[in-house]
Amino acid sequence: MFAEIKGLNEECGVFGIWGHETASQITYYGLHSLQHRGQEGAGVAVTNGEKVSVVKGTGLVTEIFGHGELNQLHNGRGAIGHVRYATAGGGGYENVQPLHFRSHEGSIALAHNGNIVNANALKHQLESQGSIFQSTSDTEVLAHLIKRSGYRLLKDKLKNALTMVKGAYAFVILTETEMMVALDPNGLRPLSIGRMGDAYVVASETCAFDVVGAVYERDVEPGELIVINDEGMTSEKFSLSNNRAICSMEYIYFSRPDSNVDGINVHSARKNLGKQLAIETPVEADVITGVPDSSISAAIGFAEQSGIPYELGLIKNRYVGRTFIQPSQELREQGVKMKLSPVRKIVEGKRVVMVDDSIVRGTTSRRIVSMLREAGATEVHVRISSPPIKNPCFYGIDTSTHEELIASTYSVEEIRKLIGADTLEFLSPEGMVDAIGRPYEGKYRGQCMACFNGQYPTEIYPDTVLPHEKEEVNC
Repeated sequence: MFAEIKGLNEECGVFGIWGHETASQITYYGLHSLQHRGQEGAGVAVTNGEKVSVVKGTGLVTEIFGHGELNQLHNGRGAIGHVRYATAGGGGYENVQPLHFRSHEGSIALAHNGNIVNANALKHQLESQGSIFQSTSDTEVLAHLIKRSGYRLLKDKLKNALTMVKGAYAFVILTETEMMVALDPNGLRPLSIGRMGDAYVVASETCAFDVVGAVYERDVEPGELIVINDEGMTSEKFSLSNNRAICSMEYIYFSRPDSNVDGINVHSARKNLGKQLAIETPVEADVITGVPDSSISAAIGFAEQSGIPYELGLIKNRYVGRTFIQPSQELREQGVKMKLSPVRKIVEGKRVVMVDDSIVRGTTSRRIVSMLREAGATEVHVRISSPPIKNPCFYGIDTSTHEELIASTYSVEEIRKLIGADTLEFLSPEGMVDAIGRPYEGKYRGQCMACFNGQYPTEIYPDTVLPHEKEEVNC
């Protein structure tokens, strides 16, 4: 049950720039700001107008490009980049993006955030027609669909291909002479456009604009295809958008607090989540603390609303990196101690409210509650600034089975006992939506709530779901 010491992991982040003399270097800094969206691999593709070249590798951005590797790329005014967390297709160098394809018509480099839910069906179809895949990534499907399209212009080939893929996707595509950007019709993943002087910049999160000195202009619209070249930027719709469903976890967990997602600041949204949580689940306590880093904003909001002081009761070791995920239960639990430490003088003899953004598998929550008690907390009350995650995600998050999700099997009271808390409360779905405050009409205001209520905004194909899961998911 307690599978691994990790919570939710988003698949990746994308960045692109067109019209800047040091495009590859700007892309490096953009990827560094998006590192939280993926730590298993990264890559940069650049064009000088005649040739597309790619450098990529496994590891962190600084590990891959920290020793002059960017010098292997030729100078160019257009570049795209990608940071990856392996979900669909698994890990391995061959799946690190941008994926690069060459033909007599020219080169294409692809970077993708999300997950194509009908990728397996499309692969089988393409392989039966003679396609040979070089990776296990769902992203490669788009390249084959583009190549097989009967249209003459690449833009039209891409539009045709995009109508065939289903699921969550924010694509950034680079050729010798242009950069293309596309977002799925539901807008499940964030994607924004900015300007850096005369250059155009696109990124999964607006925090990347601040780092490179770009000015935010607007978000890419669901179902929109944007083409950027030396003549400027053009936009058109390849699909009508009638069911906006941006991932709720972008506000709750994934995005950096200094990013704005669809016009809403993430830090402000998380503070509001904490305030609403305090209204819905009051508790008598002496101190509030948040689980670093994504829960700090919610903990501050809870403290402001409740009047209970906020303190740094937990400290994160920022130098553990990815090595804390270990193969045995004993080492995994030791890994939590390496990553988080309680501040004894803050929690000793106190009734502590531990605010976290989510409970996925339960391992981390159980260990943190135990650490707080060992540090002298007399009571530990756990408050979660989202509803229970009961359903798997098929849109680019690493929860693909009900077995991975503790709330899918156990009640709130049972989870409380399993993690050892004195009390455990979650935020209501309605409270979460109201706290985020998206200016959209409808019950869920254009948010995807599938992981909470099982209502998926797209069709979920049978070969996307593991065999023993098919009866539990409406395919």
